[in-house]
This record gives sequence, structure tokens and C-alpha cells, in this order.
Amino acid sequence: MTFDELLDQAIILLQRRARLTYRSLKRQFQLDDDVLEDLKEELIYGQRLAVDEDGHVLVWTGTAHAPPASLPSLPAAPRSAHAERRQLTVLFCDLVDSTALSTQLDPEDLHVVVRAYQETCAKVIARYDGHIAQYLGDGLLVYFGYPLAHEDDAQRAVRAGLGIIEALGQLNTRLEQEQGVRLAIRLGVHTGLVVVGEVGDSTRQEHLALGETPNIAARLQGLAAPDTLVISGATLQLLEGFFATQSLGTHRLKGLAQPLEIYQVLHESMARSRLDVVSRRGLTPLMGREQEVGLLLARWEQVKDGLGQVVLLSGEAGIGKSPLVQELQAHVATEPQAWLTPCQCSPYHRHSALYPMIDLLERVVLQFDHQESPEQKRSKLEGLLVQRGLPLAETVPLFAPFFSLPLSADYAPLPVVRATEAENAIRPSDHAAAHRGPAADALCDGRPALGRSEHAGIPQSAGRSRPYCPHPGAANLSS
Repeated sequence: MTFDELLDQAIILLQRRARLTYRSLKRQFQLDDDVLEDLKEELIYGQRLAVDEDGHVLVWTGTAHAPPASLPSLPAAPRSAHAERRQLTVLFCDLVDSTALSTQLDPEDLHVVVRAYQETCAKVIARYDGHIAQYLGDGLLVYFGYPLAHEDDAQRAVRAGLGIIEALGQLNTRLEQEQGVRLAIRLGVHTGLVVVGEVGDSTRQEHLALGETPNIAARLQGLAAPDTLVISGATLQLLEGFFATQSLGTHRLKGLAQPLEIYQVLHESMARSRLDVVSRRGLTPLMGREQEVGLLLARWEQVKDGLGQVVLLSGEAGIGKSPLVQELQAHVATEPQAWLTPCQCSPYHRHSALYPMIDLLERVVLQFDHQESPEQKRSKLEGLLVQRGLPLAETVPLFAPFFSLPLSADYAPLPVVRATEAENAIRPSDHAAAHRGPAADALCDGRPALGRSEHAGIPQSAGRSRPYCPHPGAANLSS
């Protein structure tokens, strides 16, 4: 376990229990005195989430919603004598034709395959802060909204489901070579009210959600085609245009009096924020921000004169930062020589500092399509690099991992690349302002550029703590 992983686990444990002795921390994580002292310094002075009490106890002082770690081994759900009523999004995942699989494999080999499948699912689920309530043979019952609640739990559940399908495709490549089998799954998601509490007797107790929501999620899973995700109308209402869906009609589910319309989730949409969704219906005119708009327009005029600018917008949620950025973008969009480069940091990729730039390259420059194969995407990457006059033998192995593209036999894997070398492939050199990196050159092509980076503080944990300007004739607007 790295120190960052240890810190994340300690924060979750301390937040949950409010008070922890140093002796219990040493026992829980098997720490020596030096590591314990480093952990104490980071929690008290680095993160400012705790205070020391008499040199023996750490006391939690952080907010009730400190960000949890996206780790496969999250702490167990808290034990409580009282049941809790809350809205929950439940994901049910099950293997297709698991009985036939058990007849093809020796029990030991089957155990290896099922473990690999479960570990693959758990990694994706942890990335979106889901909680695996039960392993039901070859099925998984997953909660989003308990024990950790987010305003976008329905989105997290659907993103996790699509992520599991994608990750399983990568796992199948290995399983076909090692075991000669290929796995398929069905997934169902439903959102509704539940009561979460302990069930069982004194010998074994579990924290489970009771109500019709888990049952409906399981029924939806049974209606899904292999390697597809099916959701209910209740979940669809919470997705707000972030996903492309297809209606599968109305179905009568066992145990329900009324028929239910269900939908298959096809892929993510191009929307990256709630503002993107709302803007399609039209935004309320911006009022009382003439001074701020004037300042941004003045900075843009300097950009067109070749003086790159960085503007940081900060403030409480809801005061109008994003509409202010939209106002500037609307102005720049009227200029035919300008290039708009909207970037969106994401809590789902907070351990990938380069995610906003990678996402931008995929959507705007390379224009990857969800239906394209890895080979087709790699061909697009090769075309871009050739167009920019870059040697394929050196640059394709460097860029392909950014987009999770496998290398063909034509390319030899590069030796381990330092983080600075990989980063310079995406952005220009800090030491030569007039030299643009290949990605920035592909985006700007010598034109004045406006780059928008929302939630720029999210990737700090991965090493990025400051915005950067794509090239001297660009404005990078972070909010």
C-alpha cells in the first residue's frame, strides 16, 4: 500500500469513527513509528482534517462530506442498531450462462475465472465509490448512495456499469488465451427508496437494503441482453442527458402490479457538466456582470495580440462562474479564426491529471466514435501524427497508452517513460514558450485559442496543481 492509499483509507476510517487512538492506527495498518508520524503530520497540518488530543488521540475536524478514496478495498459499511431510510441506486450484475461455464472448466480453473471477474468489477465499482453489498455466487449486488452518498449516484451507477462492460472486454482477451473461455454479463439499475439496516442473526449479520428497489434492479438485469445495461424510468430521470439511451418498451415485471418502461444505455453523451445539459434548453440572460465580462473580453483582446493569458474564476457554488465563462465563449465563437477548447475535469478521473486534455483530444481532434474498434482509433491517431510530421515509431507507443489503445506488432513498446516526458507530449514546453507540443499544435494550429478548464482543482491529487496555457497566443480559463 502506497502512502497516498494509506492516507485515503485513514481519512475514511477517521471520518467514520470521529476519534482514533494512535495505537489503533498502528494496529489497523501495521505502521511503524516513522510512518505513523508522517500520517499524523499529513492529517493534522497537511490536510487539516484532524487535531491531536493529549498526544494519544486523533479527533476528526473535517466536513461531513470529505472526498472518499477510489480504492478497491473500501472500509465496510458502518454498523448501526438503527435502520436508515434513504434513496438508493442499485446495480445488479450477473454472469451469462454461468452453468455452462462450470461444465467447461475444472472447479479450480472456474474459481480463478470468477475471481478475476469479481476483481475486475470491484476495481471499476470502487472508482465510482460504489459499495458491493453482496457477492451472490457469480452475481454482484452494488449500492450507490450508501454508505457514501453523492448527488450524482445514479450517474455513478450507470458509468460503473458501462465501465464494467468495457473492462470485461479487456479481461476476455486474457481469459481466451489462458482458459479458452469468454465471459458475458447482464446489468440492471434502478433507483428508489429503501431502508438500510442489519439483517441476520447473532452469528451472521449483513447491512442490506430492503424494499422493492433491489428486486427491480435484479428483474431488469434478467431482461438485459448479454453485455448490455438496462435501467428503469426512475433512473433515467436522474441522468439529465448525460447518456444516450434506447427504449426497450414496457414490460411487466414479476411481483409488480404496474408495467415498467425500461431503457438500454448505449453510451455516454457529449455533455460533460450540468451546464452543458441545461444550455441545450437555453440559459437565463446574465445580469449585473458587465464589469467581469468586460475584464474577460479585455484579456481575450490581449490573446489575439499574441499575449497569452490565464484567468482563474473562483467562488462559492451557484454565484455564476460557469455562465460567465459561457458569455465569453459565445463572444469568441463569433470569431472565425478562434479555436475553442473546452476541458472538463471530473471526479471520476481525479487520479489522472491529464484526463481533461486526453478527453479533449478524443472528442475534438481525433473524433473517436463509441462504435470504433481499437484498430480504427489507432489508425486515426497515426493519421494525426503523420499529418504533424512526427515519427510513428516513436510517437505512437507514447500516445497510445493515453487512449488505452493496444499496440500492434509494428510497434515496439517504449521503455518506461518519465512523467515529465509524457506530459510534454500533451502540453508545450515551459522552457520554450514559442515551441508547442504536438497535442497543443494539433488543437490550436497557430490560431488564437480559448481553453476552458472547469473544476481545475480536482486533479491536484495526481500531481497537477496549476492551470497551464496551451501556447503564447492562448487564454486558459479555469473555474
